[in-house]
Amino acid sequence: MTEIPLYSFAGEGEHLVIKLRKKGLSTWEAVRILSEQLGVKAKEIGYAGLKDKNAMTVQYLSLPARCEAALGAFSHPSIKILETTRHTNKLRMGHLKGNRFFIRLKKVGPTDAKKIDELLKWAEKNGMPNYFGYQRFGKEGNNYEEARAMLAGKRKVRDRKLRDFLLSAYQSHLFNLWLARRLEISRLFEGLNDKELGQLFAWGNETVKSLKRQPHFFRLLPGDLMQHYPHGRLFVADDTAVESERFAKRRTSPTGPLPGRKLKGATGLAEEIEKGFVEDLPAPGGRRYAWVWPEEVEGKYKKETWHYELSFTLPKGSYATVLLEMIANRPLG
Repeated sequence: MTEIPLYSFAGEGEHLVIKLRKKGLSTWEAVRILSEQLGVKAKEIGYAGLKDKNAMTVQYLSLPARCEAALGAFSHPSIKILETTRHTNKLRMGHLKGNRFFIRLKKVGPTDAKKIDELLKWAEKNGMPNYFGYQRFGKEGNNYEEARAMLAGKRKVRDRKLRDFLLSAYQSHLFNLWLARRLEISRLFEGLNDKELGQLFAWGNETVKSLKRQPHFFRLLPGDLMQHYPHGRLFVADDTAVESERFAKRRTSPTGPLPGRKLKGATGLAEEIEKGFVEDLPAPGGRRYAWVWPEEVEGKYKKETWHYELSFTLPKGSYATVLLEMIANRPLG
């Protein structure tokens, strides 16, 4: 995985930006190692995104410029400094455009390789659900349950950083549940006829017919909060017929809730679905794209080794493992 910066670095300034390659380390572990060897506090080290521990990743970190001399003596078997430059400000979470992934799948037969070819074409054209990947939920996949226990007063967490992390994981869990429900609705509209849908959903014949006619697999509901894609302002989907056309052309994408304070919620029919997955949490609320598009998708099958190599770019915050789960048709966690 290679991080794509949001902007070009200035080449001057009081912050030293390093491009590093790491393997078998989380971003936090890499920050701790740099902090210890360079004699700088971990909170002075900036990063734009958290990268997977179980992969070889390339990302950018910012350090105070005074670390430049000590960096020359830095050495670690799992970290290699590739480039350095200067910049005017510290890197902060979200200061990246996206990530480029390269993945090698092993033991892939010719028949499965053809299936992967077709799935990649479909995903590049139609996009993919923007689930949080299994890595978001810890080694045991249950840190959102720890958050639930904390909120219920059954577990005390004094460390603010850990508390915020657990709350964020719980928000992610609720978002995934909401997205799964919306995908379930979309699959029904894809597979059933108007009469069957009318019997299943008490939304009125006109609404059901309008949803059935939408050009994209993921059905928009009246009152959905949309966002211009790949970035832009939020707005309400009042006319789903018009918005579904823009969505199919990648101009906009629906968003889902990250429950918390000052959450801007959906309205109308979309709110009826959303309210079942929103809780009053002591954390800042927000919205997340429900649907994203992989770009620059490339797939190559090596028949002699039964390896399938694929590369693609995803927006920031999106998980490559979600696309792999689509390909494998099973959970990877």
